Amino acid sequence: MNEALTVLLESLRDGYVQVSAFVAVTILAFGLLQYYTDGAVLAAIEENERLQVLFGGLLGLTPGCGGAIIVMPLYVRGTVSFGTVVATLGATAGDSAFVILALAPEAALYAYAIAFAASVATGYLVDSVGLGVSRIDAAVAQLSPAATPDGGTVVNSSVGPNPAHDYGGPAPTHSHETGPDRHSRVLTPLSHLVHVGWWLSAVAGLVLGTQYLLLGGPEVPIRLGTGFAGAFTAVGIVGAVLSLYLYIVGRHYVGEGEVARARDSFGSVYETLTHAAMETSFVTVWVLVAFLVYEFGVLLTGVNVATVAAAAGVFAPIGGAVVGLIPGCGPQILLASVYAEGGLPFSALTANAICQDGDALFPLLAVDAKAAIVATVYNFLPAVVVGVALHLLWGPVFGMAEFGFGVL
Repeated sequence: MNEALTVLLESLRDGYVQVSAFVAVTILAFGLLQYYTDGAVLAAIEENERLQVLFGGLLGLTPGCGGAIIVMPLYVRGTVSFGTVVATLGATAGDSAFVILALAPEAALYAYAIAFAASVATGYLVDSVGLGVSRIDAAVAQLSPAATPDGGTVVNSSVGPNPAHDYGGPAPTHSHETGPDRHSRVLTPLSHLVHVGWWLSAVAGLVLGTQYLLLGGPEVPIRLGTGFAGAFTAVGIVGAVLSLYLYIVGRHYVGEGEVARARDSFGSVYETLTHAAMETSFVTVWVLVAFLVYEFGVLLTGVNVATVAAAAGVFAPIGGAVVGLIPGCGPQILLASVYAEGGLPFSALTANAICQDGDALFPLLAVDAKAAIVATVYNFLPAVVVGVALHLLWGPVFGMAEFGFGVL
């Protein structure tokens, strides 16, 4: 029971400090850009159909998952192509990027550059020739029914009414919340107070999370009191609890009742802060679920996914790609840490970088599971091809170190 409680508290704490605080900064930065440009950035992405895949890859390439999370609602709205989704998710560096950038910057430069090139190329192929997407779509349909509450489907404007890009997701909508959908004399002021407290926790979490990465991602014990471990634990658990409140209750009383939707523009800085907090809280809930499933799975079965991914020979990059199939950043952060310790070849790190979707897949899973599964399939294939190719060429042909390459 004590071990289970420790896993629960560590998941709450680590999910917030290691992931949510960084996601919040990325989403806020993009939101402020939207606010000061009055929606010009999203408009540029939506209007430049030929460059959407490239823009998606660049957003995915930003460390963390905030840039990629921005793209998912645009696809649900039908304003970007499915190839853009594939490129964005494939190029997504996730929160494991912060680990690699801190501990192995040269490896990060090579791995994410290769992931970006492979993902953008795959995205353009998906939009131009389909790559058999209709057959994969039919197979996924057996797992995820196409029916929607209003019978609508998403038709991507950049590829036209092509059935190969038509997934049974929610009907596109350009509406967005501009005010709360509920009001209460108690819960409304309480939710605004929690919102302010959440941002204070986010700032503290960002500082502690950055310090954690600079320390090399050490094991931090669950501890209350002064010092780094005490602050790390307190801020992480408080921030996670506040996130749960905002997602379950607060979003209805602050002004963002509907999450996982892109906003065209914002009326004020406070509205921008609110949107970033609610979107981050939404991601936090999914991250916590992923952390708990992963950690309790390891606790109950004793299976270490990172150890499996580090299998010898050509199975190492395939294992890295398989780990990348797991939504969320927890397993990817663990794999990145193993690489930084010299326990994983560069081919596995790169395959994982291509295949992993980080937390960006969660918003798409929540509103259009079929598209999320198909996009994951498309990321897995180039990840295996590139990973195996690197395994065969990286050392023998290029003369680069397979283990420990770029590690400080």
